[in-house]
Amino acid sequence: MASKAISSAASAISSTSLASSLAKSALPHTAIPQPFVPRDSFPVSQQIVRSYFLGHHHSTLERMRRTVSTVSLIIEVRDARIPLTSWNPLLESTLSATNSPDRSRIIVYTKRDLIPDDKATRAQVNLLSRFHGTSNHASAVVFLGAGQDPKPVLDAVRRAARDQPSPSFAGTRALVVGMPNAGKSTLLNRLRVRGMGRHVAKAARTGAQPGVTRKMGTPVRIVDGVEDDGDGAVYVVDTPGVFVPYVSDPISMLKLALVGCVKDGLVPGTVVADYLLYVLNRRDPGLYAKYCGPTNDVEEFLAGVARRTGKLLKGGVLGMDRAADWIVQEWRGGNLGRFCLDEVSEDSLAEAVRLAREPVLSMNQAVKKEKSERKARGEAKWAAMQGG
Repeated sequence: MASKAISSAASAISSTSLASSLAKSALPHTAIPQPFVPRDSFPVSQQIVRSYFLGHHHSTLERMRRTVSTVSLIIEVRDARIPLTSWNPLLESTLSATNSPDRSRIIVYTKRDLIPDDKATRAQVNLLSRFHGTSNHASAVVFLGAGQDPKPVLDAVRRAARDQPSPSFAGTRALVVGMPNAGKSTLLNRLRVRGMGRHVAKAARTGAQPGVTRKMGTPVRIVDGVEDDGDGAVYVVDTPGVFVPYVSDPISMLKLALVGCVKDGLVPGTVVADYLLYVLNRRDPGLYAKYCGPTNDVEEFLAGVARRTGKLLKGGVLGMDRAADWIVQEWRGGNLGRFCLDEVSEDSLAEAVRLAREPVLSMNQAVKKEKSERKARGEAKWAAMQGG
């Protein structure tokens, strides 16, 4: 009897377990949330536009070559968000063609307010300053934000003028140069207001898009002379931004497009927004949390932006291109995270120097070189496969 009772109980337990299992399997499946994993690389197309070298860039370089011998100071402007990518080797070679030991050079990194003021960034700023002081022969390096007093730049200009071995009674002539939309004209206007010590009108036109300055200007006084004859005065000539003939690395072209060094639309806005999404994800997806959750899908990202900002077309269709343009402008304004796009290190600086020393190729020469290199790599790969 006891044996039968035990057997009956076991059967009941088994039946209960089976019923429980069936009940669990009948419940709707709930997926376990997976942690978000950002893309580890950006799959940029090799077909992306790789140049913004316009006719007036070429003519500006020719005028620089003819006038640089009469200039005793170069003020080179770069974007602090891309301190290495905004380094133009073409300007470097042009301005050093008639190298003079008497010519000073000041490097100004604009938009300092659009990168962080944390320990890591300050270390990069110090590294750049040491590098330029020892390897780049700059008499001064200044990082300048939008709301910052330009006095450090003006002080460096005055020192350069004072330290000339053979001061001229006609004053000191300077060129302000750099990539398109790096902030040259804005800097000139700020220096003029600060240096003249009174209210003065703008000396150079400025704008959000590159290409506002189309030709070299006339000398503009930014520092009054000590004497009435002009001794000690400083005159600066504004110049159009000059692009490189060909950008070999497509990621560099995307960086230049993102910060606004090339005209908007040259690189499709959705591609620039996709690169921005990639950069944001590598730092903190929470930076765009009010538009959508973490995603690697640019369409999902832009759809969220369009809904949130009302970028809609006729019939309520989401305006993806408008959303792309809007979100890029948000980042440029510092409203979507402030960070440097370039990695600044001893190694990256050494690589920048190496690239700057290579001959500057035209677009046709660069394209032919890349095709030749791809062909050589393909042949080497095929030979390895045959040999293996």
